[in-house]
Amino acid sequence: MLDYSALSALVAVVREGSFERAARALHVTPSAVSQRIRLLEERVGCALVVRAQPCTATEAGRRLCQHVDRVQLLEHALQGALPALAPEGVTRVTLPIAVNADSLATWLAPAITAFAARAPVLVDVAVDDQDHTAEWLRSGMVLAAVTSAAHPATGCNCHPLGAMRYLAAASPDFVKRHFAAGVRAISLAQAPSLVFNSKDELQARWVRRQCRRHVELPRHTLPSPQAFVTAALNGMGWGLHPQALVAPHLKSGTLVELVPGTPLDVPLYWQHARAASTLLEGLSRQVEEAAREALLQG
Repeated sequence: MLDYSALSALVAVVREGSFERAARALHVTPSAVSQRIRLLEERVGCALVVRAQPCTATEAGRRLCQHVDRVQLLEHALQGALPALAPEGVTRVTLPIAVNADSLATWLAPAITAFAARAPVLVDVAVDDQDHTAEWLRSGMVLAAVTSAAHPATGCNCHPLGAMRYLAAASPDFVKRHFAAGVRAISLAQAPSLVFNSKDELQARWVRRQCRRHVELPRHTLPSPQAFVTAALNGMGWGLHPQALVAPHLKSGTLVELVPGTPLDVPLYWQHARAASTLLEGLSRQVEEAAREALLQG
């Protein structure tokens, strides 16, 4: 049998990023956390934690963390069916999910917060590019994800959410200064663009659609959807913005589309582990309902 106090220590180290913070979360000493993980590693015969800054899980460690998440869901369901097992009330369950920042900044945060306000959960949200959130599922780091991947990860269900519409926009002065002769490959290669991080391919994808070829873009990196809008308003660069965030600025004229009528629609999917859990099912319903109202359907 596995030692679940040791497994809890493993999860805490991976989630908190260090033995010291894990010890504080578990109300034990760092040496106790270290001993539990060492004994667990001896039991399974391999390393479970990469001891770095921050600490991360090995492949085996990720699988064990995923196992703990699923066991917690099962225990919650059992406590609901047999209240005598939890005389002090049903314990809160951690639900780790991965989402893209643009969804979180627009339609997704209200859905998650509304669910967490009434359910006995602690939501642990990881933010990554929508093209990469499925990797968090495949690695076992999360139980659910908003992703652009239509093919379900192993052991997961996949539900289409709709498409998020992006518009290439900048301030009127920026467009006048950099695109007076039109939005072409030569002007795009000189005008500063905005990207979320090194994984962000939206701007490059839009440019390929307009120019029919790859263009190397000069870029500012701003890992925040709100900072994207602020940067565009101040003439720092152009970028692909969620329509919901820039609609008021387009209406007022403080932002303009680079090429009107050229949106980029990104289909999104909700993938989640096939765990028999009322909590996971409840979160899924909340996310899917919010997506039906906020995203493009069909």
